[in-house]
Amino acid sequence: MVIIVKVSILDYAVVDEGKDGVTAVNETVELVKHAEQLNFSRFFVAEHHNVKAFASSSPELLIMKLLGETKTINIGSAGVMIPHYAPLKIAENFSMLEALYPGRVDLGVGNTLGTTIVQKAMESSRENFDYESHLKEVQDLLSNDSKENITVHPLIKTPPNMWVLSTSQRSAKMAAKLGMGYIFGFFPYASTDKTLAAKHAIEIYKNEFKPSKTNDTAHAAIAVFVVIADTTEEANRLTKSLDVWLLGKNNFNEFSHFPSVETAENYNFTQTDLRRIKSNRTRMVIGNKTTIKKELTDLAEELNADELVVIPLMPEFKNRKHALTLLSEAFDL
Repeated sequence: MVIIVKVSILDYAVVDEGKDGVTAVNETVELVKHAEQLNFSRFFVAEHHNVKAFASSSPELLIMKLLGETKTINIGSAGVMIPHYAPLKIAENFSMLEALYPGRVDLGVGNTLGTTIVQKAMESSRENFDYESHLKEVQDLLSNDSKENITVHPLIKTPPNMWVLSTSQRSAKMAAKLGMGYIFGFFPYASTDKTLAAKHAIEIYKNEFKPSKTNDTAHAAIAVFVVIADTTEEANRLTKSLDVWLLGKNNFNEFSHFPSVETAENYNFTQTDLRRIKSNRTRMVIGNKTTIKKELTDLAEELNADELVVIPLMPEFKNRKHALTLLSEAFDL
């Protein structure tokens, strides 16, 4: 039986209807303070480009602000999309964060390029890009083990923990080989066999893990969309917004803001939309704090996961903030 010792939050700096990006970022600051008060282990921020409803385009800068506004909670990226950046610059950014806030920084990475227009604007390409070697170079730079005679400044005594964001066994093997934390995402896409895939990936990761200078022990987490409210009925009502959002039309720019429940209720669904909504429910857990705790605990035990990364992608800041309160109570943090 697995005992969940860590519960963390992943935030997108959501821009709600009637609000703007500046407000969204300030609400994330308020949310991380709330998370710290409620004893969550970590607070991750995402990296998204050219999505009108998300203000978290620069996780490194947002992390700096969040670290400065808190005292104990770990803050990290989930994640930096490394095809966009040179390994040296990633290492320098996170070395600076670690120097200023030692022991509280997490570097989570992914390899999503984004849409064609984002790739062009970021001058990113898969050409000459090897995920594993790119990632290893970041790790070596942070650990002062670079083979290129480059030293990252400021010099730090201990590098931040590194995490690989994944939905595949291939990435699980890579995370184990390099000695990094592993986060399996239930949320990126719909699938009926995702639990089995996650179980196999985490098993491979833990069996093959080799300690490194960034991570000395294996640590596997699962990330999932959660819609939680005082009652299951209210949770189901709030889920309507996420249902519409996950249709993902126009590269998630169908809406200028994250849709409200009212917008979702007035949406003109096609039969294809309805089928996709049903499929997308595999990406989320919905309910009150009793049902949410049971479902997430059962899932973590089945998968042998060490940590839950909860994504309360819900409409209205007050609902996201209350979701953290309910989660903290549910897991007795």
